[in-house]
Amino acid sequence: MAAPPKKRVAIIGASADRSKFGNRSLRAHAACGYDAFPVNPRGGTIEGLKVYTSLEEIPGGRLDRVSMYVPPTIGIGLLDEIAARGCDELWLNPGSESPEMIARAAELGLNAIVACSLIDCESQTSSARRE
Repeated sequence: MAAPPKKRVAIIGASADRSKFGNRSLRAHAACGYDAFPVNPRGGTIEGLKVYTSLEEIPGGRLDRVSMYVPPTIGIGLLDEIAARGCDELWLNPGSESPEMIARAAELGLNAIVACSLIDCESQTSSARRE
């Protein structure tokens, strides 16, 4: 019997700096079992993974999760691309949200979650270890 497919997450604002949340989230999601896709307009590699300069470059279809680590002034400009790509959850991490962004996400039918995806992912990993 084949294993279920891994969940897919795009980390928008991924960083090579291991002290930044965009990097910590990338590592946490990978540890959680996600296929993690770092997104940063600079491209390159982060944590051994190819960095995509846009969501359009990520192979495959719909994403299970998009996690934002960019200021709302940048993030709001990405919402149409996120809606076109499709995702089950749009995580607006602390500092990436604004009332305008939340309203626009709702207009586009996106399931915006204003919370820290890193903590969510770490709690999933901790729960799995206890089981």
